Amino acid sequence: MAKKLQAVRGMRDILPDQTPLWQFVENTARQVFQSYAYREIRTPVLEMTELFKRSIGEVTDIVEKEMYTFEDRNGDSLTLRPEGTAGCVRACMENGLLHNQVQRLWYQGAMFRHERPQKGRYREFKQMGLEAYGMAGPDIDLEVILVTARLWEALGIPGLELQINTLGTPEERTAYRARLVAYLQQHRDQLDEDSLRRMQSNPLRVLDSKNPDMAELIAGAPSLMDDLGETSRAHFEVITSGLEAAGVDYVLNTRLVRGLDYYSRTVFEWVTDLLGAQGTVCAGGRYDGLVEQLGGKPVPAIGFGMGVDRVVGVLQELGFDDGEADPHVYMVLVGERVQGPGLVLAERLRNALPGLRLQVNCGGGSFKSQFKKADKSGARLALILGEDELNKQEAGIKWLREQQEQVSMAHDELADFLKEMIGE
Repeated sequence: MAKKLQAVRGMRDILPDQTPLWQFVENTARQVFQSYAYREIRTPVLEMTELFKRSIGEVTDIVEKEMYTFEDRNGDSLTLRPEGTAGCVRACMENGLLHNQVQRLWYQGAMFRHERPQKGRYREFKQMGLEAYGMAGPDIDLEVILVTARLWEALGIPGLELQINTLGTPEERTAYRARLVAYLQQHRDQLDEDSLRRMQSNPLRVLDSKNPDMAELIAGAPSLMDDLGETSRAHFEVITSGLEAAGVDYVLNTRLVRGLDYYSRTVFEWVTDLLGAQGTVCAGGRYDGLVEQLGGKPVPAIGFGMGVDRVVGVLQELGFDDGEADPHVYMVLVGERVQGPGLVLAERLRNALPGLRLQVNCGGGSFKSQFKKADKSGARLALILGEDELNKQEAGIKWLREQQEQVSMAHDELADFLKEMIGE
């Protein structure tokens, strides 16, 4: 017997009754991004593997363990993108968008990481994000964080916690690194295998450990804040005071370093306790050195990525129910002679009302069976077109969710009636 075909582990289908919630999140995010004058950029799902090794960092879980990497027929090493920033930077460099220019961009699409699937974590996941280039001051850092705060408000999501930190400049991190390594060496016997390895290559990543057995050790580590110079402190102060002025609550998390090597100065996460262990729904920060790291001239940059899967999960936990996929109207066509005229009438109504969701019964069926389909569709009312109605240029109107008497109405009056019904 042939093996049953099914989705790859960690990848899933989003079924028709689920897509309205996804569309709501995506459309709302698009509107919020555009309200700040960010423009969409679309990049390939496949990139050269070297792009992610040079941007994310070779000593990271993503590059070492999680990327989907393979050789194509030409022998080139290609990788399904595990995140959106590196490809966005590559596209901007390749197409000359960064030279003496300011860019505000947003993206959306599928990302891929070979992680252990669990609630809120999938091997294929959808991400939306912003990237802003060419602005070095703290004002753009503040704007990017305010975009996310406005997005949660627009989506109707309360209770997300904003955690922020600053990683300072590379020079400040070098001084801090020495103090941190000395501390970790003193407690070497308490480090797990990953932390022992990272202590030499990228010790700040030890602070990002999710091992609960190391929580106390990490809590006692020296603080990077002690190594910040006046300029870095002033930069961070503009952001925190701006958030306070805008009424956005935040928590200073001095252990927040983010899992990617390219971050500098501002880093932030929005977290929730509604999704179990996968509590981060949106995260980002400043990455001023990445363009130069990839071979370009230095360009200041900041951005964030939002996990659409996790935002949808939060809305589901909050009981959000969006029924916008259901038709407003189901058209019942009784008799072969009305099939063509019925479809033409439906087109006329759609032309008159672009927001109307009208489903026409196709495939025939008895009057009774068509009404069963109409009721199952979720439509608010049924339009009935039989030979008698067609001869009179009328349609019957039967309410499916409300106790109202069935009436007949002339074809020419239907558009105004339906416009009032759907509130257009």
